[in-house]
Amino acid sequence: MVEAAAIDPVQYFCGVEVRILAIDHGEKRIGIALSDSTGTIANPLKVIQHVSRLVDAAQVAELAIQNEAGLIIIGQSFDEEGSPNLAGRRAARFADELKNQTGIPIEMWDESFSTQIARHARIELGVTRKKRAGHQDAFAAVVILQSYLEEKRGLDTTAVVE
Repeated sequence: MVEAAAIDPVQYFCGVEVRILAIDHGEKRIGIALSDSTGTIANPLKVIQHVSRLVDAAQVAELAIQNEAGLIIIGQSFDEEGSPNLAGRRAARFADELKNQTGIPIEMWDESFSTQIARHARIELGVTRKKRAGHQDAFAAVVILQSYLEEKRGLDTTAVVE
């Protein structure tokens, strides 16, 4: 188990500067994003290839420690009735394993449409099709983290993406 001092997530928004690590947990890859220390901006950090729940959790725990994360957000998807779907249940099992490997607080966060929003944002920014080729995992983690940061700051995150 990777040891870390647990930081109360509420303290983060009361002026304590800690980083937040966000996870877009996929079947083949795990996208990771990191906030700045002020909790204003989410940036892509890394994509890791899925090996096993145990190995993946160890890699994420180590990244969280290396980047001095005080909170980990894990995206979870839901079905039409509001219950975690298959991918959402998979993310919850990953969160359980990550809790076994680190003392850093973990929160699940609705990741609905994060990959589509990430893809659309990159198109809007003028990123060429060639540069957009490949996987959106780290950018989806950015979308998850940015929505979390904005929600906690009380900003409107319901903007419609056309």
